[in-house]
Amino acid sequence: MTEPQIDYTAVFQALPGAVALLTPQLVYADVNEEWLRVLGRIREQVIGHYMPDDFADRPNHPDAAVVRNIQASLRRVTETGEPETMELQERFEPGNPGRPGVGNASYWSMTNIPIFGADGRVALLLHRLEDVTELIRARVVALSLQEAMLPAPRPFGRHPVTVRYRPAIRALDVGGDWYDLVDLPGDRRGVAVGDVVGHGLPAAGVMGQLRSALSTASRSADGPARALEVLELYARSVSGAENATVANAFVDWDTHDITYSSAGHPPPALLHSDGTVEFLDQATNPPLGARPEHGPWLQAAMPFTEGASLVLYTDGLIERRHEDIDTGLARLADSLTRHQTDDPETLADALLADLLPPDDVTDDTALVIVRL
Repeated sequence: MTEPQIDYTAVFQALPGAVALLTPQLVYADVNEEWLRVLGRIREQVIGHYMPDDFADRPNHPDAAVVRNIQASLRRVTETGEPETMELQERFEPGNPGRPGVGNASYWSMTNIPIFGADGRVALLLHRLEDVTELIRARVVALSLQEAMLPAPRPFGRHPVTVRYRPAIRALDVGGDWYDLVDLPGDRRGVAVGDVVGHGLPAAGVMGQLRSALSTASRSADGPARALEVLELYARSVSGAENATVANAFVDWDTHDITYSSAGHPPPALLHSDGTVEFLDQATNPPLGARPEHGPWLQAAMPFTEGASLVLYTDGLIERRHEDIDTGLARLADSLTRHQTDDPETLADALLADLLPPDDVTDDTALVIVRL
């Protein structure tokens, strides 16, 4: 059977996105039509051109910094022989002199890939651009919506409360992580965190509905377990709420105990004033909607002393791929012990610094710390 003749020039032109081929010396060898369209150039202005000459006459132009970042990445790929996906780059529309306004900014995903010659050395560099501006703008809107649906942190009387929310770095959609703070009769407060399966505006919408429903249920229920029972009944009528997880705790400063219940969520942590850590894991129920029949929920209580800290969080803080959850819980306990004397604000930042990977956060994280 005769092998088909492949027109690699046609294949190159048909590649998705804007693509350029450069030599290891950073000289343009070829570009596709999409690259010319995006950059607003013609082939005669590009082929044989030395990339570092781009914006050489305008070193203060905002796009000059983008070109320098691209050059640095290409040189690393040449040296290491490893492909590299760059951080998102912000550039400005051509044809606008000076530094354009923010409204003219665009955001680009850039990938650099080595192409090896017969001698095993890097012979060419493939540089690909993809415009992700609309995705970034949509995510900003979604994050603003999520923040608007979450309560502003406020102290519980003289007891400070700190909250943090960190979106996944590589996700372009808002997540379904949430928290809630509720004033209860007497010297009591309710604290909850939850996680809706999925990302995007639908998950944010479900998150808002569940948070509001639990907030209402907690104000009238006689305990956190009963509030979760009511929430599950409500969740059965909400599309997308299946398998959502929640940890719910009522703190009573008169009796100095924490009553808690969980719907499939990682256990809250209690950092005692002596630095020891206990996980509130004696009242774990299935996630919302996972029980075949409605029934009573488990509830437990834990005493605390003045100066302890209650820590609630979502799974993004502790879970890692191919790692047992107990490893993540141990890492959390160790960090809490090492930072036991920190105030809640400092403690929250320390936990995020210790537990979240610096450049590969794959899940959203919500964190609430109450100084008891």
